[in-house]
Amino acid sequence: MAGLFSKLARFASSPKGQRLIHQARKHAAKPRNRAKLQRLLARLTGRGRGGGHGGGYRP
Repeated sequence: MAGLFSKLARFASSPKGQRLIHQARKHAAKPRNRAKLQRLLARLTGRGRGGGHGGGYRP
């Protein structure tokens, strides 16, 4: 796992990684995209579930 983290850190510090980080921050600053991200995070973390949406298997 340390190998993966070091690769990500190296990429993030590269010029291409810096461009992607800048672009992501620019898009995240827009209110509409921020709302989309919040909905996605709520879905991924389990908050915001309701009404039986998703249809996933639950043992």
